[in-house]
Amino acid sequence: MRFKRDQLRDAIRFILAMGAVAVAVPAVQAQEPSDPPTELQKVEVLGSRIKRVDAETSQPILTLNREEIQAQGRTSIGDVIQAITAAGAALNSNVNSGGSGQNRVSLRNIGSARTLILVNGRRWVGGSGLSGDVDLNSIPTAAVERIEVLKDGASSIYGSDAIGGVVNVILRDAFDGIEANGYYGQFDVGDGARESADFTAGTVRDRFSAMFGISRVSENAVGAGDREISAVPVFGTTPGFRGSANTPNGRFSLERSGSGAFTNDGPGTPFRPLRLPADNYNTAPDRYLSVDQEMTSLFGNATVDFTDNLRLKVTSQYLERETGQKLPVNALVFGGLASGRYSGDMTISADSLYNPFGEDVAWGGRMLTEAGGRMITRDVDTTAVNVALEGAFTLNDRLWDWDLGYFFGRTRSNDTATGQQDYRRVRDAIGPSMSGADGTPVCVSTPGDLSTAIAGCVPLDLLGGAGSVIPEMLEYINFVESSYLGYEQKTLFANLTGELVQLPAGPLAFATGIEHRKETGHDTPDPLIASGVTNGFSREPTAGEYEVDEAYVEFAVPLVEGRPGMQLLDLSIASRYSDYSNFGDTINSKFGFRWKPVDSLMVRGNYSEGFRAPSIRELYHGQSSNNQQNLTDPCAATLQGEPLPNPVACAGVPADLDQSGSALSVTSGGNPDLGPETADSRTLGIVYSPGWASGLDLSLDWWQVAIDDTISTLGAQSVLDQCYRAGNDDLCRLVSRDEFGQVASVSNIRTNLGTVEVEGYDMSASYRLPEGEWGRLGIRWDTTYLTRSESDSGLDLGGGGVQSTGSGNMVGTGSNWRIRSNLMLSWQRGMVGANWNMRYYSRLHETCTSLGNEARNVCSEPDRYVDGLVERPDGTWVVAPVWRPRNRIPSAVYHDISAFVELPWDGRVTLGVNNAFDRDPPISVTSPNSFGPEYEIPGRFLYMRYHQAF
Repeated sequence: MRFKRDQLRDAIRFILAMGAVAVAVPAVQAQEPSDPPTELQKVEVLGSRIKRVDAETSQPILTLNREEIQAQGRTSIGDVIQAITAAGAALNSNVNSGGSGQNRVSLRNIGSARTLILVNGRRWVGGSGLSGDVDLNSIPTAAVERIEVLKDGASSIYGSDAIGGVVNVILRDAFDGIEANGYYGQFDVGDGARESADFTAGTVRDRFSAMFGISRVSENAVGAGDREISAVPVFGTTPGFRGSANTPNGRFSLERSGSGAFTNDGPGTPFRPLRLPADNYNTAPDRYLSVDQEMTSLFGNATVDFTDNLRLKVTSQYLERETGQKLPVNALVFGGLASGRYSGDMTISADSLYNPFGEDVAWGGRMLTEAGGRMITRDVDTTAVNVALEGAFTLNDRLWDWDLGYFFGRTRSNDTATGQQDYRRVRDAIGPSMSGADGTPVCVSTPGDLSTAIAGCVPLDLLGGAGSVIPEMLEYINFVESSYLGYEQKTLFANLTGELVQLPAGPLAFATGIEHRKETGHDTPDPLIASGVTNGFSREPTAGEYEVDEAYVEFAVPLVEGRPGMQLLDLSIASRYSDYSNFGDTINSKFGFRWKPVDSLMVRGNYSEGFRAPSIRELYHGQSSNNQQNLTDPCAATLQGEPLPNPVACAGVPADLDQSGSALSVTSGGNPDLGPETADSRTLGIVYSPGWASGLDLSLDWWQVAIDDTISTLGAQSVLDQCYRAGNDDLCRLVSRDEFGQVASVSNIRTNLGTVEVEGYDMSASYRLPEGEWGRLGIRWDTTYLTRSESDSGLDLGGGGVQSTGSGNMVGTGSNWRIRSNLMLSWQRGMVGANWNMRYYSRLHETCTSLGNEARNVCSEPDRYVDGLVERPDGTWVVAPVWRPRNRIPSAVYHDISAFVELPWDGRVTLGVNNAFDRDPPISVTSPNSFGPEYEIPGRFLYMRYHQAF
């Protein structure tokens, strides 16, 4: 791992200086209390299994209570968590294409798979994607008491995935009474309505407590065509840019090469030459901007105290989610335009009733907008049950706590999709056809022979223009996709915590535990989708499982207490052993410290090792082979140059070999031989709570995460170059050749390679002013400042002996905001109150080379050049200026304002508006919908909530 000692040194000097200043400040003498001291209850704090009185540990933790959650006016707990400053880009309901209605979180913006999600301190079940990522929509907002976010690695305590941090969702418990809540909101233009209603009832008795709740959330979709910024593929570009050339009127050619392509302007209009991009079809209005969702959940818990030292606790929930996505229909493509696909040899027969040319139409594509769009419905259900025995016992006059339990979690998804076509039936429908005895068009196998009629087939009119494909034609060629996905987690666990011995500075606390977990998953696509005979996106079935046995130990070691300059000094040490059935074992440890030179100032630091086990999708995703265009064989005589950078790698390849074609067979999919990603995390910070300002808390933390052996793919061309130009023997094993020396296949499966490093600072300030005549005012300000974000494959991807320098510092690009900041103001006087939340995203830049010449019309820096790798005609690579136009994405500030009034009958009415000042999202010319899904959909969102307690 690379470690920036100068930055760490500076941070240590700064913190020590702050400590010295604090020591120099005279301490305020506290008065002796008149009443006997209250014995504080020990609790388990996120990031540790040791129960303790002090909630402040060596690691930075952010907590959002129920009141702060509700003040944000959201219906999804995922939207609340994504709004914290330490979170980066992740799936949410604003992701229609490529999303599935899931809501995830990516702490430190290093991927949602590297953030661990807990519920009540236990690992939560993964979503339907087989990646292990948790869908936060599977946790009903109505059941949540608070959210804790550990902004540090914690694999030594919790195991895999806890690299970027840990989110712990604490559910409501020990609730006594009845309450109901209703919510309604919509955008000021009248769309995107959101509704929620929930009911909760609970009772608390001496040795028994129980709670039950039900909630329902409905979120209506917003169409991309209903907002100006998303009504075209790329906002501000020339009409037709990035539209589909396979228009509703179609594009066709009598030549397999596609030369002389033609179209028409609708039924009854003559054919004319195709004009691109003017003829391109704008697909943007055919998709959603945010998905349509309905979620219904049942949740509850019960606790039985058998004795003072033995308790049974059961927590369970069931949630159903139905998500609707709308996408443009996939075009029907055939002949030369579909080269390499199932429909590549199909033509519109010269003997079709709807072919006026008297010869085969050998090349073409058309969007069947008559099908009404591609609608995907995902019916997802999540079941979770946690049963635990909790107890306590005394040994040598010391209290020990233990728990033993079982967790079962399961997510199932049934995905259906309409608006797709079966190419086998399309082949028949555009083949020979004739009029039947009653004049009805009939498909036939042999032209002019009615006895060869194909039962049920309806001839298809692709050449007639938009509207020529009537319902009977669609009924024959359409099919309804039905796919099934599932994920299941079973966990047995046991934990023990207590105090071993009394040291001069306090008790030596200890925790240990064991865990056995089994995770299984499957993705069973519709047989037609798996076969590749449709115009849907084909994928192979996936199924797999793994088991893991784990054990951990943790110590809290007090060193000094109550001395000048050393009011507190202690250490936290932990280590976890994990043995996986697929890749073997790993040990991950941590070391942390706390130092209080005075009571008001604490210096904290932590070093931890972490890992992420490969997911079921990464391990067992079905492998498939497809022809990939524009790949070059470095050993081909006409391509290799003189001399080859590494002639040994091409030994055995004929010297006069010429590549037979630019399309090579590429295998992609999972890799059961994957190992884990490994990580090191470091934090160092201060916490200051001055006695002269009661209620004021300040903190500043430096953090760094470095990940090795990241799981990713190189790309087929990079595999070839690595083998034959850079001489990488490991990657040569991914290339096979036939008996003539031609490349037979390239394996581009997932592998462990490369690094990711991120670094920055977190600042937090909160101030709860004393209540006065004007009421009570609260201020909370959280900021994350990103200084570095880099990734590197560690390989010579140029293939010419020039070592890759990696991504460079990506801060200010992609979704790597340099600054994310939230300011929350709250005020209450008596029965009325208000909240004002401000969210800030700093500016970004994006490279718009992919836009080609259109970049000169929409990008802020169209004539930008930078030094880059350029390939010479002889195959060698040099550093030279390359065109890299760039676009500036401005910063954005959102204001969310709400006010409430408490009613005499234990009710509360809240009125709120999110994005109160109607801030449009900053334009991104490389993002779907022309803005990132992390920003707000254009428009003010108005809402009302009613709460009633009984």
